[in-house]
Amino acid sequence: MRDPAYDILFEPARIGPLTAKNRFYQVPHCNGGGYRDPSAAAAMRGVKAEGGWGVIFTEQTEMHHTSEITPFIELRLWDDADIPALRRMSEAMKTHGALAGIQLAYSGINGPNLYTKEVPLAPTALPIRTFTNDPVQARAMDRADITNLRRWFVAAARRSKLAGFDLLCLYGAHGFGIFQHFLSRATNQRTDEYGGSLENRARFVNEVVADIRDAVGDTMAITLRVSLDETIGALGFSNAELRDFIAMNADLPDLWDLAQGTWEDCSGPSRFKEEAAQEALVTGIRELTSRPVVGVGRFTSPDVMARLVRRGVLDFIGCARPSIADPFLPRKIEEGRIEDIRECIGCNICVTGDMTMSISRCTQNPTFMEEWRKGWHPERMNGKGDSDTVLVVGSGPAGLEAARALAVRGYDVVVAEAGTKIGGRVARERLLPGLSAWGRVADYREYQLSQRPNAEIYLASRLGVEEILEFGFENVAIATGAHWRADGVARMHVTPMPIDPALPVFTPDDIMDGRYPAGEVVLFDDDHYYMGGVIAELLARRGCSVSLVTPSAHVSDWTLNTLEQGAIHRRLVETGVRIVLNTGVAAIHADGVETACAYTGAPGRIGCDAAVLVTSRVPEDGLHRELLTRRADWEDAGIRSVRLIGDACAPGPIAWATYAGHRYARELDMPDIGDALPFRREVTELA
Repeated sequence: MRDPAYDILFEPARIGPLTAKNRFYQVPHCNGGGYRDPSAAAAMRGVKAEGGWGVIFTEQTEMHHTSEITPFIELRLWDDADIPALRRMSEAMKTHGALAGIQLAYSGINGPNLYTKEVPLAPTALPIRTFTNDPVQARAMDRADITNLRRWFVAAARRSKLAGFDLLCLYGAHGFGIFQHFLSRATNQRTDEYGGSLENRARFVNEVVADIRDAVGDTMAITLRVSLDETIGALGFSNAELRDFIAMNADLPDLWDLAQGTWEDCSGPSRFKEEAAQEALVTGIRELTSRPVVGVGRFTSPDVMARLVRRGVLDFIGCARPSIADPFLPRKIEEGRIEDIRECIGCNICVTGDMTMSISRCTQNPTFMEEWRKGWHPERMNGKGDSDTVLVVGSGPAGLEAARALAVRGYDVVVAEAGTKIGGRVARERLLPGLSAWGRVADYREYQLSQRPNAEIYLASRLGVEEILEFGFENVAIATGAHWRADGVARMHVTPMPIDPALPVFTPDDIMDGRYPAGEVVLFDDDHYYMGGVIAELLARRGCSVSLVTPSAHVSDWTLNTLEQGAIHRRLVETGVRIVLNTGVAAIHADGVETACAYTGAPGRIGCDAAVLVTSRVPEDGLHRELLTRRADWEDAGIRSVRLIGDACAPGPIAWATYAGHRYARELDMPDIGDALPFRREVTELA
């Protein structure tokens, strides 16, 4: 039963002419599918409806062909041909009583129009601002352009109504939407009636809202997503000016949707942003308007949610990443199953789908975006096959997820962990600076397994081939993880680099085991994800003088995709780390390292007392290889299958490991599909 403390979260609430059944509001979020994978995106939203969300929005939807953000894959509503795909989505959203919303975006200075080849339009003629620094500039809109854009918004609103949506979100946050571009003096340097004073800069959004209200406002609600603070200096749209804007236009939309000024600030990972990180920026805004307010902050705690509503800070709890990690979050709170919530860990691996133009993943929820493609459901598993028992060797992310999902299917599962703690790499990485929330990967699965009478975990149980053959399990999953290399092999070096044994060399495993270098340290990062930056920060805080050397043009280069690269660079500078970019470590000598320019090969030297190599990992697959040599003994031992999964198969991010574990659990004892595709896809229809 629901805890009465959370009753306030389940009160119906008005949004214009509509009523949301509760205060759980899935704000717009990307998913890597967009117009390319409409059924996959629709099914994903439909699962959230089943999970109890009161309001569910699409991702950014390009509302006119004169402003698009190729290569990024969002939704499109360019003409009537886009309506059927969007109607499929709205119908899925409304299957369990949720309100269906669509976010209409005109990207302006963020839209390079690489696909349509149209000249970009913006309030002021400035270079296009994109993640890819496209060498394109926008033309300043004249009055005829503004009139056209108002008409295009009305057309998009009418199409949205035909597509079955209940709410419209006008996008003016994160630096991406035309409404923010008009409101901010940084991007609006006009001298006519649309520029200058705040009243003038707010003219365009007032006109568009009035136009849309006249067209569809009797049945559709209009929400406005605006930036809480651009944090870009004196010309930016500040939190103080936002409050003035809302006070001047208190009843403009049917709901105010408040989000931090840049996407990086709004959706920063847990390493840099705590839950409810935007609370101070939002507090007090509700007092300026009679309209409801929704805000975000990676909310995972129902206590925090209820407190913000009870205090009058928010009317709706906005969630993107938490709704991905657990689409059934509202239902679990309602049913009194708080411990069953798969809490978002704030790793931002979901964002990488958008940034890499690929189907998104979630570390906590391996079924995300596989609801239609593979028929996976976050709360239901396929039935048990014709075998009964599974031994999982290793309790890292892959092993724990495999064991949890197999137990739900009905198998008798035993997890054998060689160490004294479960969690594998997560148990170690959660102790690194800023990564404590990542421990939820293990915590959630440990609790779920503890509730299953058909699942057992044995610690300090290192197994060899003979023990496995003696136990008699029908299926064996080897999830023994991986370890960091100490020879420098990765991208720059495909064979071991020259290393003088006189200089101490460390790996991330050494650091996580409590073996630390001292004095002057060179850290060579040829991994390019988070680990190099985290280890450099840790060592600097321990008093080392650290030089981080990387062949990339950015520190922790791949974290551009998780929206934290800038924060990592700033953190390293703050902790005194010397950053050496576009440079590799060619060799390690007794008194330091020999460097080489990544482009010219020009040599250099950095003296140091120790080196830390963050390069690549080696799978711990020895047990699997030994078992394969004993295949002739499997039948007598009762073994039907042996599989290598997770990092032991191919090291990758944690999300890859939980996915591998879940996939193994889903496919055990299922029919062999041969060379058929293991997922559904939609193929472009020929004209």
